[in-house]
Parts: sequence; structure tokens; C-alpha cells
Amino acid sequence: MIWACVPRVDGDPVFSALLDDAAWDQPDSRGFWAIELENCARIEQHYIRNTPVLVTRQTDAQGNAIELYDFCPRHKHQGRMYRPVAFARVVRPVSGSPRIRVRLRPTTSWHSEKVPISYGSNHIRLVLSYMAMRMSTNAPIGLISQESWFRLEHDMHFFLGPDESFSDALRPAVERMLDDTIHEWQIWVRSLAIPAEWQEAVIRSAITLKLCQHEETGAIVAALTTSIPEHADSGRNWDYRYCWIRDAYYTVEALNRLGALDVLESYLVYLRNIVDGARGGHIQPLYDVRGNATLEEREAQNLPGYRGMGPVRVGNAAYSQVQHDAYGQIVLSSVQGFIDQRLLRMAGLSDFEALEAVGERAWQVYDKPDAGLWELRTRAHVHSYSAVMCWAACDRLAHAAAALGLPDREVHWRERAEIMKARILQSAWRTDSNAISANFEDDARDASLLQLIDLRFLTADNPMFIGTLKALEKDLRRGNDMLRYSAPDDFGEPVTAFNVCTFWLIEALHRTGRSEEARALFEEMLSRRTAAGLLSEDIDPVTGELWGNYPQTYSLVGIINCAVLLSKPWSVMR
Repeated sequence: MIWACVPRVDGDPVFSALLDDAAWDQPDSRGFWAIELENCARIEQHYIRNTPVLVTRQTDAQGNAIELYDFCPRHKHQGRMYRPVAFARVVRPVSGSPRIRVRLRPTTSWHSEKVPISYGSNHIRLVLSYMAMRMSTNAPIGLISQESWFRLEHDMHFFLGPDESFSDALRPAVERMLDDTIHEWQIWVRSLAIPAEWQEAVIRSAITLKLCQHEETGAIVAALTTSIPEHADSGRNWDYRYCWIRDAYYTVEALNRLGALDVLESYLVYLRNIVDGARGGHIQPLYDVRGNATLEEREAQNLPGYRGMGPVRVGNAAYSQVQHDAYGQIVLSSVQGFIDQRLLRMAGLSDFEALEAVGERAWQVYDKPDAGLWELRTRAHVHSYSAVMCWAACDRLAHAAAALGLPDREVHWRERAEIMKARILQSAWRTDSNAISANFEDDARDASLLQLIDLRFLTADNPMFIGTLKALEKDLRRGNDMLRYSAPDDFGEPVTAFNVCTFWLIEALHRTGRSEEARALFEEMLSRRTAAGLLSEDIDPVTGELWGNYPQTYSLVGIINCAVLLSKPWSVMR
């Protein structure tokens, strides 16, 4: 275990070796929790079917083998969801006479302080700067403390959680947690309406997207890591462990296509609190998982970074940027609440009135400069994608008004949407290139314009969209990959492609009649997943190496959306 943050996903890492290039065999190396087979020669991993429970099999040259089960407990208990800030591990002897070593080397304060550790008869206590934790175990504490190799002759159990006495017998309690957690996830997966093709890829993506939701508040983080660079030594290292309104919208949209309404319902609670706290309808691009607005960005000086490629950033200065597309994503995420009869709590008049303030803001700023969805730090434009998202806010407010039986408000918002659409097309269309520009000021390319169909701003057969698609492929496509944009930005010219842009391209190809090409490109993208079946943010078009924070919600959203769009129907598969 080399990366884990507590007490929340956007907290301080108790294990931080992912962002440290120090060798593990050094006495002073820290930031990991390793359970190792002596003289291990082969490692194999898989998830238990339809769960995030990871099984790692380690084998040596003589055939001695162990299996390690890693999971975070999450299951119903006494009428509510039991999901402590805890990590559970079970190690089992499989064959021969395996010898193992357990090394527990936590970090705190972003690797800047040494963690005080004390040992009891059946537990190890860690005093972190933000909370105390306790590892309860039936493994020999003395041998763990001196990191000795010892014979594994029976199952051993580890529970690292809050500093509280383990009230039940450890072994049956952890085994029960494991069984209940497996059952809980498999029942959730069974409720999904998945496509007939590519089921494994869709299920793994859906499970991981659900893991990206902070269940206490409903916030959805963009990724589970910080500071993995977009390409080698680029300095494009960002902290993505926060809730971007944009990323969360795409996540709930994808999961809605699978019928996972529980994620939407929880996120709508989070959104209502964000809207309530908005000043004059102003929405930030991102918030932390508790809804806090200030995310001051700093560098963790004591961590050298992934493969030594710092800096390691904590916080994200984009919170203070102006990104107008957030208004559209707030409304797009919320409008289902006025229509979907399946929801436990449907939205009402007070919710609509709160959203109207967001729509009013979208109307005021849609043709004003912003930083754009790619969060440029040193320049601003009137970005076409942001303008279209503001149009979507007003367009969908008309839908919500219709659902509530408010004809006057429906007309009001529909008229505004029509005015906005005409202005956008007038300002962004470029006759010379036969394409919609990325902004109102010049003739630039931006892969986000591939979303114009999905947002229903243009139809797939509209000559404007067909021309735009052709221009985007010419300027941004690199073989089987799509760049976000090709113009130099704050860090120079982009090197890696953005995975979700390739998925947007796949959708556009299919909708414009190039379905076989779309399927082939989708299969290519699936082949690039890690052994865990996941994708990061970026990919090198030349080498195929994955870069960027991992797992990235955008990329997993792309897998789900394309699979749903491209799959053969169940009727021809049964």
C-alpha cells in the first residue's frame, strides 16, 4: 500500500510512497505498508468479481505462495452503512511453507514529520498530526516492530482504523467484514443496467466511479491522487482530490446511463448545499469534499514526486478561477431531479428558484472571458464550450419549469436560450475554416467542441458540426489519440493526449455514421487500460504510456458512455 489519505480522500497521506522516489529497502524510507513473501518471484493480482476487493498472489521459485486480500470495509450494519476510515488486510498461506515480512511505515504532515509509534500486545498505535490510528492484528507484534521474516502458518488479519479498541474477536470480525463488503458491492453491481458488450470494463469503471464519491456529503472527486504529472518532467502536476462541478456532472451523467441513481441522489444533496451557499449565483469550479470553498495551493517540500518528478501540490488554485461552464453543469446535474419519478426526493419549487439564480448568472456571463474548462492560468478568452454550457443552463431550466407547470418561466428561459445560441454561433463560427472556434476572439481548436452533440446544441448531421469535427481531427488527432488543444499554454505545447477527448471523438464518429471506425478506436482504448482495468488522465501518443492522476473519473466516464452508445442491444445477444 503506497497511497492512502485520511481522514478523507483530500486529507493528509498516511502512505505517500507513490510520490517518493526513495528505495523501499532503505532504513529511513517511509510512506508504505508492505506485506511481502520472502524471495518472491511472481506477483499476480485480480479483483474479486464485481467488487473493489483486491487479491494479490505472491509466489517464490520453490512454489511457496500467499494470497493477500485488501479492502476498505463498506456494508450495511445495524440499519446504516458501515464505512469507517479504515483499511483491512487478510494474508493467507496458499502452498508450501511461506515466510513473510510486514513493514508498516506511515507518514504524516505530508512527509515532514516522523510518526510516533507505540506497540501493545495485539495492536500498533500511530499518532498522526490529524488523528490517531490503531492497527489491530493477530500477527506477532514483536516481529512486525523489528520487520523480521517469519513463517506464515495460518491466516493473519490486519485492521488499521481509528484509535479504538477492537471490541470483537479480530479474526471472525474481519472475515465477516470481508464477506459483507463483497456482498454489498455485488448487490450494487447487480442493480446496474449495463450494456451487452464490454460488461467487465463498464462494471469496473462504475465501481471505481462510485469509490470516487465521498459518501458523507455526496461530493465526487476528479481523481484519487495528486501530482502525477501529465507527462515526464512537465511541471503539470495538479491535485485532483476535490470536487470539480464539471467532472462530477460527467460522472453522474455516465452512472445515470447505468441506472445508478444512488450516486446522483447523494450528489444532488451536495449540489443543493453549494447552490445555497453561492454568492449571487456565483459558482466556483471546484470545492473540497465537505463543500469548503478555499483550497489554497502549496507545495509539499518533503516529497520529491512521482518518480522524482515534482512538485507535489496540495490544494488547487483553480478554485479562485472564473470558469463559466460550471453554471451549465450545476443545472444539467440538477434537472433530472424535477423529472425522474424514481428518486426518493424529487426537486420542487424552492429548488427551482435557487437554480434560477444560477441561470441568471449564466445569462449574464456567457459571452464574457473566463479561464475555460482546461483552466488556463495566465490568459482568458470567451470560450465557446463555456458559452454553450451557459446556454445549456438556460435551456434546461426551461425543461425544469415545464416539469413544474410554470409556463411563464419556461418561456422566459427558452427565449434566453435562443438568444444565447444565436450569439454563440455568430461569434464562434469561422467561415474560412468551416468550423466553430474554441473561442470568440480567434480561430483555435478545442476538443471540448465534440460535446456539442451530447449537449444537444447541434445535431450530428448539422453541417456546422461536421465541419468542426473535420477541423478538430485535422489539428488535434494524433493517430488514435486526441489532444485537448494544440496551441502553447502556460507550460508550453501539450505533449500527451487527454483520454476523455479520445472518447468524445469516438462518440462523434459513431453519431456521424463512422460506427466501425468508432468501435475499432474504442477497442484500442480498452487495450490501454492498466491491469486493474482503469485509465489515468493522459496518454503519450508515441509510446502509449499512461500519465496523469489515477484513476481519473473523466476517463472512466468515457469507457461507460462509449460502451453504452456502441454496444449491440441485449436482444441480439441473448
